[in-house]
Formats: sequence, C-alpha cells, structure tokens
Amino acid sequence: MPPRRRLASESLTADDLASLNSALAEGRRATVYLREGTPSLGLAPGASARVIAISGTTLTIKPRGVDDELPYEADELRMTKDAPAQPAKAAKVAKPAAAKKAAQPRPAAAPKSDAAAAQTRATAAAPKTAARPAKRAASKKAPSSVTVTVFGSADNEWSVSVTRGGRKPTRSRSVAADSVESAMRELGDDAALEAAASVLNAAREEAQRRVEELSRELEAARRALAALEGQSESE
Repeated sequence: MPPRRRLASESLTADDLASLNSALAEGRRATVYLREGTPSLGLAPGASARVIAISGTTLTIKPRGVDDELPYEADELRMTKDAPAQPAKAAKVAKPAAAKKAAQPRPAAAPKSDAAAAQTRATAAAPKTAARPAKRAASKKAPSSVTVTVFGSADNEWSVSVTRGGRKPTRSRSVAADSVESAMRELGDDAALEAAASVLNAAREEAQRRVEELSRELEAARRALAALEGQSESE
C-alpha cells in the first residue's frame, strides 16, 4: 500500500524547516512562498523567495524581484505558492446537526418549571462565558522573538529595521555610522564587530582618497592662480 501523502500546511512546519536546512547544507536551492503580500515592496501573496539562511524559526530570504535579504518567521511562509485547501466543511455541517439533536426533548422527561428552565439555560451558557476571557488573554501574548537587522554599504550609508514575532519588518531608518560601530562594540560579538568594521574601514579609505584628490586639485588651482597674478603684475 503506497504511503499517504502529507497534506500541505498553511505555514512552515518543523519538518519543512528540517527539509530546507538539508537543502541549504547540500548546496541545493531552497524556495518558500509568502503567505501575505507586502505592497510596499511590490510583493503579492504567494510570491516566491530564495532561502539564504535559517536560525531557529527565523528565515533570511531574498524575495523574487527584491535586492535586499529580509528576515521572516516560519508562520509567515509556506512551501506552496497557493494556500492549501481547508477540509473543514464537513465538521461545520455536523455541528448544527449535533446541536439540533441535543436540543430535542426526551419523550419521557417531565415538563420543567420556569425556575428549573432558567437554571438549565444559565448552566448551558456558563462555558461560553468562561471561554471569552481566555481568548482575550491569549491575544496579549508577548512576541516569540525579536529580530534587529542592520544594513550597511560601502557608501557609508547605514539603516536598521526591526521584526517582532511574526510581523513584517518595519521600514528601515537611517542611522549614523559611528553609532553602528559603538553598538557593535557594546554587543561584544567579534564577528558582528568585524563585519561592521570592514565596511566602515572601506568607507574611511574612500573618504581619505577623496580628500587627498581634492587637496591636489586645490593646490594645482592655487599655482595656476599665482601664475596668472604674476603675469598680470608684469604687464
């Protein structure tokens, strides 16, 4: 008997993350799809993205048509372009039938008084009333994780974005280069400091080269001006 095919999940499961990790380890392309679109980036629901790295339940991906690598949570992505079918219609049909059956009076039961009927209705409504505060309490659950991403370029332009739990990354904000270097030193992570320092050093070298070039041009302009002034006095 052939094995049953596993139904597609609405978001990435632990098995999906293990499969994607294996693909990255073997050098194969790992592709996922966005559950929801991001209009500001021109991404529609179901847009494909290449997986760059995986850390726990956070995936660094490069969506198709976007140059940046962005962090996404596993519950924001899925393995298929289209959302899987929801086989829950049969259960919804069965509930009214069960409720109707439970509401039918027993033939042998004696009629209840008004007080007994009111007590029965209050008892039946009690579970529903107790379930509501639990739902509200669940909605205030703290985010499972926070991801802070720092972007830097050789042009000495830096920005930072934050992702809280399963939410979309916030819009990147520009930050000063010296504040980035100071933050990396405070973290005490040598790898992060080295990565930031490599970009900062390249930007410093380019700025120094530009200063020297402008200094030479300024000195040449001064000599040309002095020569012109000397000719004017001799005449």
